[in-house]
Amino acid sequence: MNSQDLAHFSKKAKQAREKLNLTQAEVAEKAGNVTVNYYAMIERGEVNPSFEKIKRIAKVLKLKITIS
Repeated sequence: MNSQDLAHFSKKAKQAREKLNLTQAEVAEKAGNVTVNYYAMIERGEVNPSFEKIKRIAKVLKLKITIS
């Protein structure tokens, strides 16, 4: 994932989480195999998560993933 895509996903993830009234800990737990600290780093755009983690987080947050 390039830095622009990561920044976009990070922003959308935070917006979706807040809209669903979920905490970072709840998203991390529901996504499975993601710590709350790692999820927080994703929201801040500090890490480049695997596609598998992105898919699991997107499912929890009800986000669609498009690949271009």
